[in-house]
Amino acid sequence: MPQPKKGARLGGSPAHQKLILANLAKSLFEHDKITTTEAKARLLRPYAERLITKAKKGDLHNRRQVLAVLGDKDIVFRLFDEIAPNYENRPGGYTRIIKAGNRKGDNAPMAVIELVEALTVQQTAVREAEAATKRASKKTAAPAPAPAAEVVEEAPAAEAEAEAVEATEAEAAEKE
Repeated sequence: MPQPKKGARLGGSPAHQKLILANLAKSLFEHDKITTTEAKARLLRPYAERLITKAKKGDLHNRRQVLAVLGDKDIVFRLFDEIAPNYENRPGGYTRIIKAGNRKGDNAPMAVIELVEALTVQQTAVREAEAATKRASKKTAAPAPAPAAEVVEEAPAAEAEAEAVEATEAEAAEKE
């Protein structure tokens, strides 16, 4: 038997909390960004990310599970065919929570929860290159002296650039 959540629930009962989270997820997938209280945003994040992960798998079983949770065919279609393909190369972290101050009236802390933009091809290539260099450095311990030589070469260029900036500042001071 599942262990019930400790402490207060959103809406009072377990059924109401499930409905609140489902409706928040529907709004998030429909508008890509919603403003809600921090507590609701913190509970919505893992809920929505689980649904996106199911949508990334894309099979019929997962589509039916997401449809049972959300209950809206149009939003399920958008989730599976528009949102999930954007996150194909991302291993997780599909949402971002940004604090937005307090609400006027009851002073409740508000937050904006939004879908993170998909990784671009360039970002994916950079990540793969970094992983390859990391693997190569683990295999061989000899490349350690090579970066020191590069630093020595870059140091005169940085000094020359600093001297040029100082000369420009000196000329500007003389003109005044």
